[in-house]
Parts: sequence; C-alpha cells; structure tokens
Amino acid sequence: MSAASIESQPETQAARGFRGLTIGVAIAKHLAVFAVIIIVWESASALGLIDTILLPTPTDIARGIVDLYVTNRQIYGHFLITFYEAFAGFLIAAGVGIAIAVGSTLSRRFRRYVSPYAVILNVTPGLALTPIIIAWFGFGYSSKIALGAIVSFFPVFVNALIGLTRVDREMDEMFQSLGATRLQRFFKLQVPEALPLIFAGFKIAITTALVGAVVSEFSQGTAGIGVLMQRFAFSLDMGSAIAALLSMSLLGLLLFTIIELLDVQVVFWRREARRNQVSRKRQQRWAQLLNDNN
Repeated sequence: MSAASIESQPETQAARGFRGLTIGVAIAKHLAVFAVIIIVWESASALGLIDTILLPTPTDIARGIVDLYVTNRQIYGHFLITFYEAFAGFLIAAGVGIAIAVGSTLSRRFRRYVSPYAVILNVTPGLALTPIIIAWFGFGYSSKIALGAIVSFFPVFVNALIGLTRVDREMDEMFQSLGATRLQRFFKLQVPEALPLIFAGFKIAITTALVGAVVSEFSQGTAGIGVLMQRFAFSLDMGSAIAALLSMSLLGLLLFTIIELLDVQVVFWRREARRNQVSRKRQQRWAQLLNDNN
C-alpha cells in the first residue's frame, strides 16, 4: 500500500463516520417531529378538541394495526391479493407500452397511426372506465388487473418513446461511421440511452397501477386492502380503516422499492458504487479468461 493511500484511508473512514453521524442526526430529528405530532394529536383528542369518531387517536390506529397484523392477521391475504392485482396490471402495461414505443421508434408510419390512440386513452379518465371494465371482464381479478393496466400504460409508453427517440447526435454519428446496422444502433445505443427514462416511467406506472386496482376494489371487489378499508369505514371503525390505509402505503412503498432495486441492477452506470462493482467483476472475469487461455 502506498503512502498516499495510507494517508487517504483515515480521511475516508472519517468521512464515512461523519456521513453516518449526519444521517443518524437527520433520522433523530424526523423521529422527534413525529413524536411531537403524535403527542399533540393524542392530547387534542383527550381534551375533546378532535372528534375521535371521524379522526381516531393514534392509540386507536395502533390498536387497529395490532389487530390487523397480530391478533386477527386478516391483512395478509388481502395484502397479497392487492399486490397481485397491481403488479399484474403493471406488467401488462409495461409490456404493451414498451412494445408500442419500440414500434413507434422503428417506424414513423406506425407512430403516426398508433400514437394518437395512446393519447386518447390517456386523456380519457381511466377511473371513469370502471363500469365498462367490469362489464367486459367481470367481478373477478381480471377487472382489477385490466383497470390497473389501463391507468398505468401511458407513463411507460411516453417515457420509453422519448427515451428511445432522444439519442445523442455525436454518439449516433460515431455508430454510423463505424458501420453499425440499424438493429445494432437500436440495442447498443438507443436502448441504453432510454433505460433511465424507461425506469422512471416504471416507477410512476407501478403506483398508478396500485391506484387502479384499489379503486376497482372499492367499486365491486370482494377481497383486497381496498375492500377491507371500505368495510371498516362503513362500520365507523376508523382506527382500523386508517390502519388499512397505512397498509396501502406500505404496499405502494414495496412495489416502488422493487422497481428501484431493478433500476439499480439494470441501469448500473448511473450510480458510482454499482458501476465500480460491475467494473471489478468484469475485470476479474477478463483476468480469469486470460489465465485460462495462458
């Protein structure tokens, strides 16, 4: 190890320690603010300043969470059902949106005749289609998945189309000078350039797919977090209703995290740590191949 690296190592460790301390302080501040809000909320409810029938106390919400997750454990089945409906709708929207965006990129005629229909679908309120979707697909899972796919299609399509058609001119000229074919330019240049925007569209679409699935459950569902929340609200069990609402937020966070992890793995060159990790693995692979050949 060189002297320069020895001198820089303590600085790196100190920087990491300072960064960790900064993050810890930020988390502590957020927790303190949250604790103050809970105390004020609970005190106002105890003093009668808040109608606890309409807005339950934090204690009631905590009790509802314990009932859902520990005592009755009824949330888990509904959680999985809504997860399946939202994720299946997202997968359909992603597949169709990417396919139409690729077709629109490779063919101007295809874009001219297909893109207007995508715009019409977007300007039509997706949730207003719920009665028609139910009439077409029935009262099972299919209608929830279909509505989730419809409302989440446009972000995927638009982001993929913009990403695939927005190519760096200098890079494009270099590919042309090297005699790259159209498919080579598409897969080696356009697709990598478009992936960040495509994943941005995925992150928007996964949350809108959840909205579509939950709204469809409100309309005619028999199972799912939306149905559970609706039952609690109709019986004025607002603590459990808000607990179910927080479960929706947890599900949305889980779905978003799945796409975020895929983004980190696929679009690795946008993050320095991940880029260095991939570079080291490739160097090790090349070194192993050279050793095997020798």
